[in-house]
Amino acid sequence: MSQSVGNTALAYARVWHHVDASDRVLGKLAERIALVLMGKHKPIYDPSVDCGDYVIVTNSRKVKVTGRKSEQLLFRKHSMFPGGLKETPYEAMMEKNPDEIIRHAVSGMLPKNKLRERRLERLKIFPAHRMGILGANIMRSWDDGTLPPDFSPSIPTTSETLKLLAESKKTSS
Repeated sequence: MSQSVGNTALAYARVWHHVDASDRVLGKLAERIALVLMGKHKPIYDPSVDCGDYVIVTNSRKVKVTGRKSEQLLFRKHSMFPGGLKETPYEAMMEKNPDEIIRHAVSGMLPKNKLRERRLERLKIFPAHRMGILGANIMRSWDDGTLPPDFSPSIPTTSETLKLLAESKKTSS
């Protein structure tokens, strides 16, 4: 008896997700991002298959940590030469390179296998609400399922741009 398998191309299609990191806890945010990068939210998930989606994170400068981690957390890297250990405290890393903090946390949440680097390549992180041309790829859904009359796919729609648009409509009225 043969079983027919439906068209799974749509299930394997990669979708772009947008995450706003404003006032989110770093560990919980990294966990949710890692699940989407692995594809665990899909019914076709298989640990040996890379079926995850793209994730765009904005406002990485506004991510929060709990407890005293902002004072105690150190980021270490080594040049593999004697005396080549570099330690950067969380505060300095947050000023200099806030996207690396989220990337490091998500990397720690992913399984340590050959798919890890490929999954991390699908993670795009931006320090502010601007995400450039990548914003046009994000899957948008409105409550009633229709697009607004002034919708343009070339203009990225984020929570920040929607707030600015609402404020400009209030002031013009």
